[in-house]
Amino acid sequence: MKVVGVGCGPGMLTEAAIAAIRDADEIHGSERAIERAAAHIRADCPVHVIVDYKALRELPETAVVLSTGDPMLAGLGYLGGEVISGISSYQYACAKLGIPMTKTAIVNAHAKDHAQATADILFEISQGRIVFIIADPQLDVAALAGQVYAENPVCRIAVCERLGYPDESICIGDVCDPPLPSSSLFVVLAGNL
Repeated sequence: MKVVGVGCGPGMLTEAAIAAIRDADEIHGSERAIERAAAHIRADCPVHVIVDYKALRELPETAVVLSTGDPMLAGLGYLGGEVISGISSYQYACAKLGIPMTKTAIVNAHAKDHAQATADILFEISQGRIVFIIADPQLDVAALAGQVYAENPVCRIAVCERLGYPDESICIGDVCDPPLPSSSLFVVLAGNL
C-alpha cells in the first residue's frame, strides 16, 4: 500500500503525491483528504471514506491511503508501505512565521493526554526551543498559555488556523493574552517567536 500525504490545505500536494493518486487502483481517506485529492482521482477509481482505521492494515498492496498533512506528522504513516510526504502544517507554519525548523520541537497533543503534552511543551520551551503543537479541538489554549506563563512570562504564542485555506488565520500574542482559536482546525506555536 501507499500512504500519500495530501498536505495541510488545498494546493499542498507534491508531484509524487499527484502521480500516486492518478495511478491508484483504489483510494481510501477521510472526507477532507479525498476532497483535497479529488481533482487527481481517475473517474474509474473506487474511492472509500475511512470508517474503520484498524481495517486499513488489511488493504491490498495496490491501495492508496490518503493522509492529511504529512503521513509522518501524526498521520497514517504508521501503516507502513511506501510513504509519500505531503506539505505539513509544521512546514507551512514555520515558513509563514519565518521560524527555522532547526530551532523547534514538535509535541503531539492531538487525541493525547493534554497534561503530558503540556509537560512536554514546558520542557521544550525551557530548553530554548519553539514548540510546534499539533492540537485538537479540546486543547485549551488559554489554560496552556497560563501554565507557560507561570514558567516563562515573556513567551509568545501563535495560533495558526486553517493553514493553506483561503480563510487561514495566523495570530500571535503573548502568554498573558494569548490568541484563541475560532475553528477546530488549528496548530499552536509557543516560545521565542
